[in-house]
Amino acid sequence: MSITLNSIFKQTLQVVGLLAFSSALIAPAAHAAPPKVVKKAHAVKVTAKKQDTARKRVTFVTGSKRKPMPILARAAAPARASFGQIAGLHSAQDSLDLKSSVALVIDQDTQEVLFSKNDQAVLPIASLTKLMTGVIISGAHLPMDEVITITQDDVDTEKGSRSRLRVGSSLTRGELLHLALMSSENRAAHALGRTYPGGLATFVGLMNAKAKMLGMKGTRYVEPTGLSSQNQSSAQDLATLVNAAYGDPVLRELSTSTGHQVAVGRQTLQYNNTNRLVKNPAWDIGLQKTGYISEAGQCLVMQTKIAGRKLIMVFLDSAGKLSRLGDAERVRRWVESQPVVSPKISATASPSNG
Repeated sequence: MSITLNSIFKQTLQVVGLLAFSSALIAPAAHAAPPKVVKKAHAVKVTAKKQDTARKRVTFVTGSKRKPMPILARAAAPARASFGQIAGLHSAQDSLDLKSSVALVIDQDTQEVLFSKNDQAVLPIASLTKLMTGVIISGAHLPMDEVITITQDDVDTEKGSRSRLRVGSSLTRGELLHLALMSSENRAAHALGRTYPGGLATFVGLMNAKAKMLGMKGTRYVEPTGLSSQNQSSAQDLATLVNAAYGDPVLRELSTSTGHQVAVGRQTLQYNNTNRLVKNPAWDIGLQKTGYISEAGQCLVMQTKIAGRKLIMVFLDSAGKLSRLGDAERVRRWVESQPVVSPKISATASPSNG
């Protein structure tokens, strides 16, 4: 069978055209003009999964024949497993179907444990760290009207997190404490530790000394923000910290503030509480703090009053962004459904009233 030069030439053009089209798909097109739609014999159909998939499949349609050609796309960064996930803590089942791998609910007055789940596990605590930062700052009775300037030293090099407090911004110590506790402002917390008399090393030493004094045996701090996964504690220790912090009216007021404005240069910045439950009329919250880094998962500690009882709640290593709040709601509904004297339950027990 003979092959004419004309047919070879046509086949060559088709191959060159396909290669050119594939190269155009692979090359960056951030500034490229939108492609024109041209109705010709060779139609192109592109089917793609969601943006976070690692592959796109491009199908060329030529007449009735289809030749799928897989093209590699930039893979999305995989979600980093938390320490709790790595340790298998999420496999523990509990009667309230909580999404947090660690939970503890204590009656603040009687110290009765109402609910517990992996409460002795030592995990990264993220910005729950700032509660101890607040304890040290408030307890030192330093002048709250003293002006502190944010420096390059306060910029996060651990996680690369953003901040609206630019280098050179100046706020009072009281404002920085407010933003650290209410909005979990990292540069604010770091500046508080950095400017403490004796410097950052002295401040971190005081954080650990206070933890030891309170009997928080599984707790360790290496910096004042919680960005480091080396800041670690257990639910039992954190319940102890919440109980101690609740005794300070300054910490109660600042941590439960719904919002606050600060003047930075010519700007007025609005900050809001990272815990939306403080705005919920169904909740009576006396003290709270949230936290998140990938190694810790979503975290929450609170002192609250439910059904006439003062309770301390601790939720660590919750997988979803809102699941820590959902867990708090589940516990609240369960407590409200209980008799006045609530039985202690464990992670494998069942609530008496479902």
